[in-house]
Amino acid sequence: MSNNYYNPNLKEFARGLRTETISRAEKYIWKHVLSRNQQGVKFKRQRPILHFIVDFFAQEIGLIIEIDGNSHVNKGDYDRMRQSKLEGLGYVVIRFSEGDVINNLGDVITQIQHVIHCLKEEREET
Repeated sequence: MSNNYYNPNLKEFARGLRTETISRAEKYIWKHVLSRNQQGVKFKRQRPILHFIVDFFAQEIGLIIEIDGNSHVNKGDYDRMRQSKLEGLGYVVIRFSEGDVINNLGDVITQIQHVIHCLKEEREET
């Protein structure tokens, strides 16, 4: 897993997602929570993994954070399949709705910090 299943064929598409089509909630969580190692781990935005592009990825601990906006309303089966494949690679995937990020940021931060803490402890034990 040294390259973390990085897919260079999606690099340009991911770059466009980072700059042109990023949602309000993704901007918000990036600025206030995940950028500049604010949580003690480095996150990357719009990271290509296999044939998916995940919203946020912390390689060091194998954590993927997904923000579900309006585009996910009718994609429940696809999202479950996608999450299952990513978890099958050994990643931990946590999801938040766009509304939770905007309206309940404190709770979102608490949940993210808890998962990061648990994953760091797991790594120390192995």
